[in-house]
This record gives sequence, structure tokens and C-alpha cells, in this order.
Amino acid sequence: MTDQPTATTTEENKFYESFSRNFDNAAKYTKIDRGMLAQIKACNAVYQMQFPVEIDGEIEVIEAYRIQHSHHRLPTKGGIRYSSVVNQQEVMALASLMTFKCALVDVPFGGAKGGVRISPRNYTVKQLENITRRYTTELIKKKFIGPGIDVPAPDYGTSAREMGWIVDTYRILGGEDINASACVTGKPVQIGGIRGRTEATGRGVYYATREVLQDKELMNSINMPTGTAGKTIAIQGLGNVGSHTATICQKEGGMKIVSVSEYEGAIYSADGIDVEKLIKHRAETGSILDFEGAENMDDRFDTLYVECDVLIPAALENQLHADNADRVRAKIVAEAANGPITADGEKILLDNNVIIIPDLFANSGGVTVSYFEWLKNLDHVRFGRMDKRFNENTYISMVNLIERLTGEKVNVEEKLDLTKGGDEIDLVRSGLEETMITAYSSIRAEMKKSDIPDMRSAAYAVALNKVASDYSQLGVFP
Repeated sequence: MTDQPTATTTEENKFYESFSRNFDNAAKYTKIDRGMLAQIKACNAVYQMQFPVEIDGEIEVIEAYRIQHSHHRLPTKGGIRYSSVVNQQEVMALASLMTFKCALVDVPFGGAKGGVRISPRNYTVKQLENITRRYTTELIKKKFIGPGIDVPAPDYGTSAREMGWIVDTYRILGGEDINASACVTGKPVQIGGIRGRTEATGRGVYYATREVLQDKELMNSINMPTGTAGKTIAIQGLGNVGSHTATICQKEGGMKIVSVSEYEGAIYSADGIDVEKLIKHRAETGSILDFEGAENMDDRFDTLYVECDVLIPAALENQLHADNADRVRAKIVAEAANGPITADGEKILLDNNVIIIPDLFANSGGVTVSYFEWLKNLDHVRFGRMDKRFNENTYISMVNLIERLTGEKVNVEEKLDLTKGGDEIDLVRSGLEETMITAYSSIRAEMKKSDIPDMRSAAYAVALNKVASDYSQLGVFP
């Protein structure tokens, strides 16, 4: 274990500094004791590791982390990211954010996060597997993973593939545990994953954005009509989160994607970009550039500055800051990534009357569906198995009764639609939608009750009060 470092203003820990300032801003709107606030803010366990892996016949020492922010609820929960810029301050901030994200959406976990300091594109699949299994071994040795201890998930640079390697390693080394599958979420469906997990964070961003766009009071404050149809979007990042966010916004919300940026550059089209075709184009060419019907932009960061209704940063943290936030022309910024706006950048945006949908809320779809997956693994039964056919038979009986009483017939397609029982993915999406709607209602209620001017401080205040209540119930504080 390492001592907790003090956050400074250096480039590598701006994210942690922003988290700290956001926490302190929200704390002012609560009545929580200062001592309890200090405990809630602190990371409970910081594990920094260095482990050797053979790469191309040579030994490479890998730097990695697993940080558990809060043990007020167990297990702790949070993703593992693979990135060449991973550092302890970043992982601390992400772990801390997870605690309040879970509390906001009523998911019974403490926050955690993991990071491995590598660039995945520099390694073969076999090398990545070796690194992942070695990292998992370190977590097992120190009891930093387990269904009731700490449950990782995918994050930037990782996917269901890496989660599959982790659960397999845990099963091999973790002993005979009937609940072993619950040691990690975001797994392939074939080995205990859940349908809808891959799209979950992006779908959550859509639901969060939709709720804001349907809020008449907020929309009046920025002179925008309510509803999603026709709203323009610029999106930074076309990875898992960005691609699903854009696709769902387009297909289900009727929104228009006017700009997309990625590692290799950015494109723009006032007429709209078909995201599914763009994803196919990138798979074929290796780039989003030169997409038919769109123009290449001079700089990949230009997407952040296009005129649009909603800007969705879905890449990494610290993208909007004191030096560029004043160039943003969107009316709403939805934080699909974790921490894409620094505290200084946020002040500029709020002063310019830009609505910010904070990561604490917008980005919570992933952990919500991870919770569903964890429950599925502990219950050892997929969602819908017990009641789907019963519900279908009930609905069919109801439709048949209505047909007899009215003398009218429902056509075959309508009847199939009306009488369909919920599959796993239907139930997951329904549960996620309900979670996001409820969380949004609690944020708006807190804004009005405590006269909080911004959504982020209100979201933190809601979460802080829940965590403080848990500590009190545990008897940790009088």
C-alpha cells in the first residue's frame, strides 16, 4: 500500500483537483459534519503495483493500480482502464467518482477503480492477455478482487475480452467459489455477462440527455424548445461509449450528429452524419476521415467548438478547461466521459449559461447495468427466464378477451408486439431507464430544495447525503 498523495495543480492530477473542488462545492449545500466529510472524501485503500511480464523475449515491468475509495458498502466497484497516461491521482479521482455515482443511482457498491499504464495498441492480443492475467493475479494475492470484495469492469482501453480473461484467472486461482462469475462485470454473455451491458453507458447518456431536453424549465433558461427530435449533436470519441451514445441518440431520439472526432481527426456535416455508416467506414479504412458527405476538420479538437445543441465529450478527462471552454458554442454539454471538464472550465461554461449534465449522472449507465449483471451472477439465473412465458400468456389472454368483447381483431404484427414478454435486454433497458429517470428527479429536486445553481453540485449533494447516512447507520460516526 502507498500513502495517499496530496493533490497538486500539476498536469497529471488536474482531474483529482477538479474532483476535490466539486466535492467541496457540493459539501457546502449539506449539513454533514466536517469530520465525516473528510472520511467520505478520503480513499480507503491505495494499491500500487509493479509486476514483470515477458514481452518479445524480454522482461517488461508494468505499473498498475487498484484503488478502493469507500468501504461504506461492499463490494467496491469500478472499471479498469489501460492507458499510457494512467497515474495514481487519476485512478484516485475515478475511484472517488464511482462512490458518488453508485450512491446517486442507488447501486449498493462503494467506489473503486483500476489502471494499467500501457497503451493497448502497442501490444499483441496474446501480450495483452498475459498482462491482464498477471494483473489479476496481483489483485487476487492482495484480496483486491472478489464477488463480495471488489468487482472490476471495463473502462477506457478494455472490453468484455479482458473481463473474460480476468474471470477465468480468478476461477483458476481463487478456489472453488460458486459465485466466481460475479468477481467482474462486463463479461461476454456466454460466460455470465448480461445483454445490454456493452451499450449501457451510451444508453445511459442518451436517457440523461433526453431527460434534460424534456425539462421545460431548464430549456426555457437557454431558449431551447423541449424534446430530442432534430437536436444537433457533436461527439468527441467514437469508442464504445461514444458510438453507442451517437447511435441511440440518432435512432431513438431523432437527433442529428453534425460532428465526430477521434484519435485520427474530426469530421463535420451540417446535414448530419449516419453514425452506423461512419463506424463501418472506420472499420474498413482505419479512420473516420474522408467520410462521404462530411468534410475533414483542421484539428481533431475542433469538434468541441462546433455550433450545436448538445456537445458530448466521450473520450478522456480534462478536455474542456480554462484555456478553451470559452470557445464552446453548444448549449448543453453531456459528460459521457469521466471528468472531461475541469473545475476552471466548468466555471466558464456556467458563466456562459451552458447546462452541464455531469458525469456523475450521465455516465452512470455502465455501473447500473453492471449491478444487474452482478445480481444475475449471484442469482444464477438470467433475467426473464422465470416470468417471460407467463407474462406472454397473460397478455395473449387479455388481447383475446378484448377482441371477443369488442368484436374487433388485432392484426398479427400488433398482436405479437402487444403480447411480447420481456427478454433480458428488454428488462435491462427498462431498469436502466427507470434508474436514470429517478436519479434525474432527485437531482432536480435537490437543486430546488437547496437552491443549488448547477446540476453537478446537486448530484454530489444527493450522493453525499446518502453516503453519510450509510456511515451513520453503520455506527462509524455518532
